[in-house]
Order: sequence, then structure tokens, then C-alpha cells
Amino acid sequence: MLVQQILNSKASNDVVTVAPGTLVRDAAQILAEKRIGTVVISKTGATADGILSERDIVRELANHGAGCLAKKVDDFMTTKLITCTRSDSADDVLHQMTEGRFRHMPVVEDGEMVGLITIGDTVKARLSELAMEKDALQGMIMGH
Repeated sequence: MLVQQILNSKASNDVVTVAPGTLVRDAAQILAEKRIGTVVISKTGATADGILSERDIVRELANHGAGCLAKKVDDFMTTKLITCTRSDSADDVLHQMTEGRFRHMPVVEDGEMVGLITIGDTVKARLSELAMEKDALQGMIMGH
């Protein structure tokens, strides 16, 4: 299965972005309101300049207290992003996420974001693929 197939199965490919300089408090509010786990930091709304996850915020709260909420997302975002393209395999993406211990990956083509996939998206796609394989094998065994 390819990343494009995962994107096709999602209800929306909209990526929630915030501009550099946004306060962590405001980013956390967006995460809570939209019930999502990450925001992409983008100067243009179309590029991935960084990523800030709920885990990043919790880590900073634990290390520095509530004062970190008044700081900018730029201070805590991950800037060395690992991205994928629509033609990458879901298995490769799942492996990268598992090995890197992160849950969100921007899908980038020609320098612009075309979507965002999560480890949950990739696991769901893989389970669906396995179910189809199982059904096909059962059909072959039973002569259908």
C-alpha cells in the first residue's frame, strides 16, 4: 500500500498549520479544539518548516512549568523533519515512525505539503490490507 492510498482513505487531507511566532498556548488550544496531536509550523501554510506535537508541549511543561506556554512554537518545534511522498510505501513509513518514535509525518511533494499521515493511519491501512489478504486466501482455500 502506498501513502497516496492512505491519503485517499482519509476524510480530509487538510493539514493544520500555525505560523512561526505563534504562542505555544495558542497551538495547544488548536490541538485541543480540533482534537489532533500535532500542528505543522509553516511560514506559508504550504510548506513544512517544523512540527509541534502534544508530546513536545507536555515535555516542556514537565521540564519548565506553565511558563513555557507563553513561549513561541519556534522554541520547541522539531525542525529536522522526516517526510514522505505519496509514492512511498506504507510499510516504509510505518517503519520510520516506529524507529524514530514519532507519530506524524508530513507528505511533501516538490517542497509543498500535500497531506499529513499518522501512525494510526498507517496501522489502519496495514490492518485493512491484511484483512483483504486473509479473505482472498480463505476464498482460494474454499474454492471461491
